[in-house]
Amino acid sequence: MKVLANDGISQTGIDALQNNGYEVITTNVAQEQLISYINKNDITVLLVRSATTARKELIDSCPSLKIIGRGGVGMDNIDVEYAREKGLKVINTPAASSASVAELVFAHLYGGVRFLYDSNRNMPLEGETNFKGLKKAYAKGLELRGKTIGIIGFGRIGQEVAKIALGVGMRVIAADKFMEDATINVELFNGQSISVDIKTQSQESLLAEADFISLHVPAQKDYVIGATEFSQMKNGAALVNAARGGVIDEVELLKNLESGKLAFAGLDTFEEEPKPAMQVLMHPKVSLTPHIGAATGEAQDRIGEELAQQIHEILA
Repeated sequence: MKVLANDGISQTGIDALQNNGYEVITTNVAQEQLISYINKNDITVLLVRSATTARKELIDSCPSLKIIGRGGVGMDNIDVEYAREKGLKVINTPAASSASVAELVFAHLYGGVRFLYDSNRNMPLEGETNFKGLKKAYAKGLELRGKTIGIIGFGRIGQEVAKIALGVGMRVIAADKFMEDATINVELFNGQSISVDIKTQSQESLLAEADFISLHVPAQKDYVIGATEFSQMKNGAALVNAARGGVIDEVELLKNLESGKLAFAGLDTFEEEPKPAMQVLMHPKVSLTPHIGAATGEAQDRIGEELAQQIHEILA
């Protein structure tokens, strides 16, 4: 049986699939040619990430397909329910990339409180001629220790963010529509662990209390953070979105950065991916990454291994 990993798969995943007797194809087929390629090559499993979509037309047109797999968490690029109604298995790897996304959140947070998003732009331009001026400009940084982080969406990734925050010495609060509490188990390097119970609260109260806010929610019709939510935040708060583009109203985000209501924002996802708004990309108070939350070697190995295991369990 043939597996088409159209958006790529780690060598670990390839090895695991091949060891179980599957032929793995890593050719990147253009979206408009994908149906023809699947049918011509009798593909049984289609693996995608965020670049390739698997919509109704593809599902109806490719009778050889038995499994559609998403390497990662969100499956908004797949017509999941329709595929399942048609008898296909739809799988993903919700746990594999959680730690990697959480670490990127803190990359944005640490870079934000020490102005790295701005100093990395200006040091090459002015470092030689205005070193003392830049030193003064960036000399009012903050420590994360002792501050409050509010996590909106307290699933796997949100809880991984909480683990790091607790280790840093932050106060952790969380809001989640579907969860009342969670026990966060922080594992130390020597095998010891510390457990902390966290009760969720309303999003409104979280926004009023949090110094830093991290979003971990799926894509949805309405903004999670819009004008009303920005008005509920503390003055000088900061916001990180490593979840999905479209959960933040970017027009309102820029207004609040300009007014000083927000100290900075960290964005890994954008409303208009893959062509983010230039006003967002150019704003001096925005820390930017191109949707790379899950893009670590460790995460990709875990994703490949989990997909291979699930595929074999279904088809064996």
